[in-house]
Amino acid sequence: MDAQELKAKTPDELKDQLVALKKEAFNLRFQQANSQLENTARMRAVRRDVARVKTVLNQKAAEAAASN
Repeated sequence: MDAQELKAKTPDELKDQLVALKKEAFNLRFQQANSQLENTARMRAVRRDVARVKTVLNQKAAEAAASN
């Protein structure tokens, strides 16, 4: 997922995606605790995707506040 894809989405879509990513991160943490995690790099990718989504949401909120 790249920032250009995220910028094209609406804030509601971004919030839904953020919830899905957080659920995935939660499940990955459980898998790691139970020594069942196969792809450890996925945890890092999910954390970075969460950060990207939050960044784009904050940018959109700032743009909305600046235009008012």
